[in-house]
Amino acid sequence: MRLTPAAPPGVHAATSPPMPTPESFCAFEAPLEAGGPSFMPTQIVRVPPLVLAELGPKAKRLTGSINGYPIRLGLLALGNGEKGIMVNKATCKAAGLRLGQVVAVQLALDPTPDTVDLPPELAEGLAEWPEAQAGFERHNVSMRRAIAYHVSSAKQSETRLKRTVQLLQRLAVGAHPFRARPGE
Repeated sequence: MRLTPAAPPGVHAATSPPMPTPESFCAFEAPLEAGGPSFMPTQIVRVPPLVLAELGPKAKRLTGSINGYPIRLGLLALGNGEKGIMVNKATCKAAGLRLGQVVAVQLALDPTPDTVDLPPELAEGLAEWPEAQAGFERHNVSMRRAIAYHVSSAKQSETRLKRTVQLLQRLAVGAHPFRARPGE
């Protein structure tokens, strides 16, 4: 692991949150390792203690880049006081990362930690169905992220649409988004 001077990450899509100033980024290099919770094997990058100290004790949601690829995610407790960032398969593929590779990471506190990136199908459905939007807003940020991920993780557009309709119907009547209602 090597600490390096901070610099701003690459260009973000228009849907990305506002980026922190370049001075607020903490940059370091570390290997991409196998890890993550036992129920969800994935890849992780351990965040050095100096970077954690720089980010502050309340750091939970972060924005930045890995090898120039934009990221927005949360810190993961790894045990023994260590923290890291989980890097999913899609990010590894898009950024051209592989296990064991030393990656350049830039991190800063997310200026809009409660913002949830919605897939287009879900955003359109919520905009068209006010009752579903109200049901969505009643959930905490973690549940809203889980709902968005449930839709966006589907590979086929038909599956994304099916999941969107199902979630919207449940949200509109105040039901739990992931529990089938009687007769469903």
